[in-house]
Order: sequence, then structure tokens, then C-alpha cells
Amino acid sequence: MVSKEEYAVVLEFLPNGYPLEGKMMPIAQAIGRDELVLLELVPRRGVSLEAGEEVYVGEDKRDKIYYIAGRLRREKLTEQSKTKLEEHIAKFVKTKEKEFVDFYNKAAAINKRIHQIELLPGMGKKHMQEILKEREIKEFESFGDLINRISNLPDPERAIEKRVFQELTEMERYNLFVK
Repeated sequence: MVSKEEYAVVLEFLPNGYPLEGKMMPIAQAIGRDELVLLELVPRRGVSLEAGEEVYVGEDKRDKIYYIAGRLRREKLTEQSKTKLEEHIAKFVKTKEKEFVDFYNKAAAINKRIHQIELLPGMGKKHMQEILKEREIKEFESFGDLINRISNLPDPERAIEKRVFQELTEMERYNLFVK
């Protein structure tokens, strides 16, 4: 069963819609709070939204959102939305540290040539092999634990943040964190 977003975080509010589309309909670019889904939201008449504001988008009566226009295509993301998106991802990764540390503990090979860990920015074969060796001894408990046990490791938290951002803004062959 696919879980639906209950809340979304506004990345940018465009009171006059997209300038090049000719429709003067207010639109908000947003990201789902829990599932990291990019959404286009149409606010109720007279409602103004703020970047960073959390709005209800669930099945029940919505106070600020009239309807969800659909998924937001990555090429439509504005520069301000991308900046807000990076901030949201950083908070998201911090609040779900345990789940992301588990990724380092459970990541597996995708095929004979590439491992999931290697898809993280800054992580190569050498770091991947050290992570695999260390997690055999004892599973990692936090991002700090990873940094302490593996020398010259790029910031594991930042690597995940960058990868999530990449998966949301670019076409990727393999998605590790975004559906």
C-alpha cells in the first residue's frame, strides 16, 4: 500500500503562477513532509502561503489548500524552491538519522560492478569497502560513529543529503531514498 502525504512543506509560493505559462493562477511548489514527493498545490482563494510553512494536504477538509495539482516536475523547480528543498532535506535527514545510519548498515550491491554506498556523492570503492568491513565488526549507531570509525570518510550525513537532493532534482538510474 502506498502511503499518502498528510502534510507538505511549501518551498515557494507563486501568487501569479508560472510567468511563462500565461495562466495567472496561484501555485505553491511543495515537498511532502514524510515521503519526499514534490507537489504542486493550488491554495484556496485569498490564501497566501509562506516558504517553509507546513500545510495539510490529506484526505480531510484542507484549510489552506484547495487541491493538489499533481506531482511537481523537477524541471519546473524554481531556484528558491531548490534552496528551500536543500534546507528541508537537511532537517529531514537529521530527524531520521537512525534510518539513514541503517542504510550504511544494510546497503547492498546493486550488481557485480556497483554498490549502493558508491552512489553517495564522495563515496568510492575504498570507502565502501571500509564501511562493509567495519559494519561486520559492529553496526554503526550514528553518523558520528561512522566518522569516528572510518578515516577520511566524507561527511556521511551530507552525502545522504546530497544524494536525496540529486534524486529529487535530476534523473537518476538508481534511486536509493526517493520513490
